[in-house]
Amino acid sequence: MKVILNNDVENLGEEGDICDVAPGYARNFLLPKGLVLEHNARNIAVLEERRADIDKRKEDKRKEAAGVKERIESEPMKISMTAGTNGKLFGSVTPATIQEQLAASGIEIERKRIDISEKSLKTVGNFKVRIRLYGDEEAVLTVSVEASNAREIEKEMAKEAEQAGVEASTADAETGDEAELDPEMIAMRAAAADAEESEAADEAADEAAADNEEVTEEVTEEGASDDEETPDESDA
Repeated sequence: MKVILNNDVENLGEEGDICDVAPGYARNFLLPKGLVLEHNARNIAVLEERRADIDKRKEDKRKEAAGVKERIESEPMKISMTAGTNGKLFGSVTPATIQEQLAASGIEIERKRIDISEKSLKTVGNFKVRIRLYGDEEAVLTVSVEASNAREIEKEMAKEAEQAGVEASTADAETGDEAELDPEMIAMRAAAADAEESEAADEAADEAAADNEEVTEEVTEEGASDDEETPDESDA
């Protein structure tokens, strides 16, 4: 269904444009809200009478959009939020956040015209945000997200670095102590270890011999006892 745009309509076009739309969309939404006119001879005649005024309004809107674009792109927008040592924000920067900042600078932009690729910004850093203006005009806003608690983060990172340095120094010192031993000292340590092993082996052998001796004595005593209890055949 053909209609004549009576106003600028998102995703359709500008005032005075002729567009094809679904009949249901036109009857249930566009026509009741006065956003479009039916495409017929009478309305086309009305459009032509208004053409000069429509073109003037379009030109004014384009000039205004160009001025807004220049203002948006002239300097980065700085936003401060609390963050962790890993750079992640305790929260996020959303289109609503940017809309509020722009409004504070006197620039009124609809939230739906602010496009953030990831829907929201969740880390510190510099980001490019696309803002759709009038018609095909767009502005690219640089958003600089900073940590509002930067000093606390620096102190925490310094503390972590210091702790890591202490641990590294301790490990290096232990490794260095072993590396500084001369060959003679290493040989002495090896000899001492061998002596300890030999002494342990001798002790084990002595214990085994003692156990064998005890077993032999027990067997001998049992044999003697048996001889005493056996009657002499001659006595019988």
